[in-house]
Amino acid sequence: SNLSWLGYGCLKRDWTLIAVNAIGAALQSLYILAYLCYSPAKGWTLTVPSPPPQRPVLLRTLLLLAVLATGYGYFTFLIADAPTRLARLGLFCSVFTISMYLSPLADLAKIVRSKSTRCLSFPLTVTTFLASTSWTLYGLQLHDAYITVS
Repeated sequence: SNLSWLGYGCLKRDWTLIAVNAIGAALQSLYILAYLCYSPAKGWTLTVPSPPPQRPVLLRTLLLLAVLATGYGYFTFLIADAPTRLARLGLFCSVFTISMYLSPLADLAKIVRSKSTRCLSFPLTVTTFLASTSWTLYGLQLHDAYITVS
């Protein structure tokens, strides 16, 4: 999501989008590396000797990198017209961000079934709400429907 919005910001020459999403992409990369390094059941550990990487996690990571490369190729090489590229990339970013916000619904189902909020991070929930509200207000200021929807 951050990389897509970073590309959108570069096309629009919007330094707010560029700065926020460049930092976000760097932080998300650190989170993924930490997950791969410290999750013994899903990645590998930094203990010596380290076990071989688990294939499912690495394959999913490689698959996502392939999807990213394919998207980059599509938006960079197959769509020559800049306004069309901006519109399609904006739509892609919006759909991707909305799907990202929908992904915790599985946790919501667990919360309702168990009647417990143990798996819910309240700080993450509040900051996500505040961040999405801020982006909506920013999109309204710019009259940019793609940012507003997200």
